[in-house]
Amino acid sequence: MSKEQETRLLRILEQNGRIDTEVLAKMLNEDEETVIQTIKRLEDEHVILSYAAVINWNKVEQESQVAAMIDVKVTPQRGVGFDEVANRIQRFPEVSALYLMSGTYDLSVMVEGQTMEGVARFVSDKLSTLDAVLSTTTHFRLKKYKHDGIVFGEGEKDRRMVVSP
Repeated sequence: MSKEQETRLLRILEQNGRIDTEVLAKMLNEDEETVIQTIKRLEDEHVILSYAAVINWNKVEQESQVAAMIDVKVTPQRGVGFDEVANRIQRFPEVSALYLMSGTYDLSVMVEGQTMEGVARFVSDKLSTLDAVLSTTTHFRLKKYKHDGIVFGEGEKDRRMVVSP
């Protein structure tokens, strides 16, 4: 399979990881065995890392999670830059994602917890106490409109009361 076909395959799987290999083969104009072998190779090479479902947890009757994005300013370590502190931060179970950023802050940490207080405790007791961490700014997620290209609440009526002056 050509690199262009592999890229097409990856884009299709990124949109729908559950698509049948027979359908994929037809879409790519390849035989099914080639598609299966290519997917297996891409998984083995860690190009394909996981197949994830995007869930609208607001529609599930259970306690909702509190999510926050924390901007972190750190002191880079000699010889390893930001990698050492990033490795320490990513090991915390509360951390769902971690990115090196350009701009005012160095790291962007995505955190999930049961309560706002729990997230605040994570920041004050675990994150802020790391030697390399200089400062943090926490932003709590209030509503999710779009995630991984999926629009939430599309087609739902806005039930808020109209207020006009």
